Amino acid sequence: MELEALLNYPRALPAMSRTVSDLLAEMNKEDPSPKRVASLVAHDPALTTRVLRLSNSAFFRVSRQIGSAEEAVALLGMTHVRSLVMAAALGSSFKNVPGVDMVQFWRYSLRVADISRSLSSLLRQNEGNAFTAGLVHAIGDLIMHIAMPDVIGPIDMGTPPLDLRRAEVERSVLGYTYAEVGAGMAEKWQFPTTIVSALKHQTAPFDGEVYDTLGGVLHLASWRARAEEIQLDEAGLVRRLPRHDRPHAGPGPGQRAGQGSHGMVIQPGPQRIH
Repeated sequence: MELEALLNYPRALPAMSRTVSDLLAEMNKEDPSPKRVASLVAHDPALTTRVLRLSNSAFFRVSRQIGSAEEAVALLGMTHVRSLVMAAALGSSFKNVPGVDMVQFWRYSLRVADISRSLSSLLRQNEGNAFTAGLVHAIGDLIMHIAMPDVIGPIDMGTPPLDLRRAEVERSVLGYTYAEVGAGMAEKWQFPTTIVSALKHQTAPFDGEVYDTLGGVLHLASWRARAEEIQLDEAGLVRRLPRHDRPHAGPGPGQRAGQGSHGMVIQPGPQRIH
């Protein structure tokens, strides 16, 4: 199936609820209203439950229990609430996908989100965007399993979804990967262009004319999380370390190579991520 046909496949992309659509419209404004965002979340009991469960998870390290949508917005801020809304919406949309272990998928995705946020902090990038991008970076894989199980099934047999060679195999068979599919989904759901670009370029963030810092963060974060899922030892981590992906903010006008957009010099070599 061609990429365009896949993105237009009626059952592949989950329908966005009116509440989520209204929330994204509000949060995309230049000056979104925390009160309206909290009110929209609170009027959807299922969404409220999922947002509160994620808000109180270890990933957000809150100092006290969050008990309402208003508290979540006040304590976590708009960027993290956006991440929670998308996580809750996607979690309810993709409950069961044939051929995919959904418990493992969301565990892995949350780990990528957490690592992406940590790396973006080191690089002085937007942590909220990094967390959201990490959380949804592999959504394309779910869409492909739903839309073309007869094609994806044989690929799974030879190269499981979390195999470090997965994108390479998908491209050789299909001409595209889960990255382009996920970016197409994110664009249809009106994600910020920064996140759409990062999703699209995550498998090759610095190839040719492409230079996508957030895409590089996703690439390294997903490598690390996949390595953890398949339980690579230290030697395996070193052998599989991406050769060309040393995430840095990139030279801007008047900057030298290796200096980030905030003047931070990034030393070459792998970062230790916990």
